[in-house]
Amino acid sequence: MEEFIKKANILIEAIPYIHNFRGKVFVIKFGGSILDNDVIRKNVLEDIVFLSFVGIRTILVHGGGPHISNRLKESGLKSEFHEGIRITDKETLKIVSEELDKLNKRIVQEIKTFKGDVAGLKGDENIIHVEKRKSSRDLGFVGRVTSIEKEALEKYLKRGYITVVSPMGISGEKQTHNVNADEVASGIAASLEAEKLVLLTNVQGVMRSPDDPNSLISTLTIDEIDNLIKLNVIQSGMIPKVSACIEALNGGVKKTHIIDARIPHALLLEFFTNRGIGTQILKG
Repeated sequence: MEEFIKKANILIEAIPYIHNFRGKVFVIKFGGSILDNDVIRKNVLEDIVFLSFVGIRTILVHGGGPHISNRLKESGLKSEFHEGIRITDKETLKIVSEELDKLNKRIVQEIKTFKGDVAGLKGDENIIHVEKRKSSRDLGFVGRVTSIEKEALEKYLKRGYITVVSPMGISGEKQTHNVNADEVASGIAASLEAEKLVLLTNVQGVMRSPDDPNSLISTLTIDEIDNLIKLNVIQSGMIPKVSACIEALNGGVKKTHIIDARIPHALLLEFFTNRGIGTQILKG
């Protein structure tokens, strides 16, 4: 009986959050090795379907880096990166597009098995507009987001669809480009002035010390992030994530989160409990 009462209390605790978030837009980015873990993926997609059922309009942007790297290796092609960005020639672009298309279909089908209403956007809908990304070396067909056709996304959201988006964009010359998934999620969140941008990862969040599991920083502001980068507390792969959060906040997103997807039902724990479990980043 105590266990049932505890479950009921959790639901009661969630009521004010559900009330506040109904009708709001959440943009969630999910990728990397965690996307390929069946248990983690199931938990995340169940959470996303729950968000949809309580009236939250949800966009899921997925990556696919490990799948793409494996496919390139099978094809005898080399994965090359420059400053953390995959160099994408014509052959690589074809594989990127094919692998993201497969992942998009897989995620859509799995959401359907959880009874979610869902639409998959694979990159050929002309929703994400890009220009060729400039760098100290030629990156090939890698794009930087310039604008988002938000009306097209709103059309799916108004119908109640969980909208699953591949990180592919199109240039003014009608050329498809590979785009960083964090950047796509940030751009979409800003264009829709979303309530939340959420980056799912395989670490707890922003840590004061990576070796200390008790050093999670639960709340940060943009100014605090700048200082932590200078102090090398935030470094390596966390820098592009917090940068995507900052860009989204400056673009009008209300709040951003970096959450450990390995924690069962991490999204529900972060949004519908008083404490949360990851790092939330605020403008100030």
